[in-house]
Amino acid sequence: MDDFVSESDSDYTSYWRDWFISSRGNEYFCEIDEDYLTDRFNLTGLNAEVQYYQYALDLVTDVFDLDCEDDMRETIEKSARHLYGLVHARYIVTTRGLQKMLEKYKKADFGKCPRVMCQSHPLLPMGLSDVPNLKPVKLYCARCEDVYNPKSSRHATIDGAYFGTSFHNVLFQVYPTLVPTKSIERYVPRVYGFKVHASAALIRWQDQKRDEMRRRLRKMDVDVGFPDDTSDVLEEEDGDVQFEGADTRVAVADGTGRNV
Repeated sequence: MDDFVSESDSDYTSYWRDWFISSRGNEYFCEIDEDYLTDRFNLTGLNAEVQYYQYALDLVTDVFDLDCEDDMRETIEKSARHLYGLVHARYIVTTRGLQKMLEKYKKADFGKCPRVMCQSHPLLPMGLSDVPNLKPVKLYCARCEDVYNPKSSRHATIDGAYFGTSFHNVLFQVYPTLVPTKSIERYVPRVYGFKVHASAALIRWQDQKRDEMRRRLRKMDVDVGFPDDTSDVLEEEDGDVQFEGADTRVAVADGTGRNV
């Protein structure tokens, strides 16, 4: 968060939040409602986390009127950005905050999954830790359930604690219809059209284990989250699937069970 675009005083003294949201590199953030910022209950404990807390809060809420030197002003500005980020992590799990982030998610403002099999599914920002200054923000894909680094270096410097470890999960709990069908497509290594034996054997074993789990979950009436394109497999009786370990040598299957 140290990287930001400096503007003139007139641009942010009256509308600091508008300036912050519109600054390059802050596209992941949503605007926090003034009512939320002025409710001291929502700010509990942050005075111990932020240097010059009161000055920073005054700047964020557009009531800052202290005449100070440039160095002091820059320090307060840095504290204001940090304070906004910490409050942001709390705000986006509220009803209003979830709605704002949902709109950005629907427009793919956070980017799209780089995994080819996910077919450009939109991403959500998330933190790997709720402790500030520990881990940068990551992007979560609900389709493949994996996390990725932001493409832009400006976004890669944002503190992950400004989004927290729970936001992306809370969003799908509140809006369950947004949970996408899980991706089961995968790349299959081939040599001249033939599957590489070791990789093919591993994929078959993984598919069998996944099908076993899906059958068990179905019997427990648990939504598996996968498309119903293998109902014939799910209806089979449960049985132990033995994985015959693939040869550690990279070999190619010729379709008859023999290795080339």
